[in-house]
Amino acid sequence: MKIISDMHCHTVASAHAYSTLFENVRMAKKRGLWANAVTDHVGGIPGAPGPWYFENMSILPREIKGVKILAGMESNVVNSSGELDIPYLKGDPLNWVVASMHEVTFNGTHGFDDCTSAWLGVAKNPLVNVIGHSGTPGFEYDYEKVIPIFGENGKLVEINNSSHRVRGIESVNNCKKIASICKKHCVPVIVNSDSHICSHVGCFDSALDMLESIDFPEELVINSAVNRFKKYLESYTNYFEME
Repeated sequence: MKIISDMHCHTVASAHAYSTLFENVRMAKKRGLWANAVTDHVGGIPGAPGPWYFENMSILPREIKGVKILAGMESNVVNSSGELDIPYLKGDPLNWVVASMHEVTFNGTHGFDDCTSAWLGVAKNPLVNVIGHSGTPGFEYDYEKVIPIFGENGKLVEINNSSHRVRGIESVNNCKKIASICKKHCVPVIVNSDSHICSHVGCFDSALDMLESIDFPEELVINSAVNRFKKYLESYTNYFEME
């Protein structure tokens, strides 16, 4: 299976990442990607850039070196109601939002019921495109209950390659359960690197190996074909409207 876009990538603006936008794009071009998203952290993540950084994304080129560029962010789910820390931005400069849970930004407890309730709230948020690395250990939720609702609301469930590399076997097992339920309910997924350095842009080997191990259907991987991915962008983002 070939992945044609990497839609969860960080730059030096995230403070704990190590490459620039142009370094990421050069690697995306080298690895044959059709599109690449800039999704730096926002809100309470230490070192995250402020609202002006995201507001100024309206100046980003639509395409660099033949690679489509989407302006985005990785927002944080901050409580069990599913509220996000997306700031008010003038001019609607973004066209891609990943929503994730992180220990440092989730207020209150994040037990099974809390996370289930939180993701149900996120599913209703029209700004969100991607449910980020939801297999993170310590943030388990009711996969059977929530994943079909993600699908009903056009949310792409992320299969995050970095989760396999960084968070270990528990994360891999959680991701396999999530992918299996996505397969069962025909809920689309998106394969991303969650790169924090340019050498990881376009690297999906562990995620793809896991999907292959459960015979996951390629047609449910939204970024496994340009036409399939373009159709999602046309339906759920303003990317083509901004051309």
